[in-house]
Amino acid sequence: MKNSGEKVKFDIVTIGGSAGSLQVALTILSKLDYPFSYSIIMVFHRKNSPTEATLTQLLQSKSIAPVKEAEDKEIILPGHIYVAPAGYHLLVEEDKSFSLDVSEKVNFSRPSIDITFSTTCEVYKDKTLAVILSGANRDGIRGMLKIKKYGGFCIAQDPTLAEVDYMPSQAIEFNACDLVATPEEIADFMNNK
Repeated sequence: MKNSGEKVKFDIVTIGGSAGSLQVALTILSKLDYPFSYSIIMVFHRKNSPTEATLTQLLQSKSIAPVKEAEDKEIILPGHIYVAPAGYHLLVEEDKSFSLDVSEKVNFSRPSIDITFSTTCEVYKDKTLAVILSGANRDGIRGMLKIKKYGGFCIAQDPTLAEVDYMPSQAIEFNACDLVATPEEIADFMNNK
């Protein structure tokens, strides 16, 4: 396990969550210092419905950084926040662009946190930071273990503060995280404080 007190260098932050994670994500975004030099990818388990278009607007309301739904072949830019579209797996390609995929669900989910985490670390290697938030299944754990193999850093939300503690608890149980933290501590970590 890495020392949580050391400065961790990262170029990309991947945040995954399911039930109960949206409020936590909003708290984290509201506390980030801007501008920041890294990119953020957010993957939430959600249904594909017309009202979901407001998710990016809600996230944007808590962030000075631009927030947008990721598009196929879009180049990932520093200082931007990208949201995985409902109904698609979001992959990171070697040229640091996105690709969208409609293959089978993984862990009953599309988008799958595992897929985004796994493809991100294949490109960004040890410059990948992963954060797993509240949720009701094990999605994200395999991806976190892969990120750790590439030398990246993984954080789990403190499960005692999660609305649904299963997802962060699984990250701890499977030794998939380097740090367990409150939403405020996650933001501080991302701010390198």
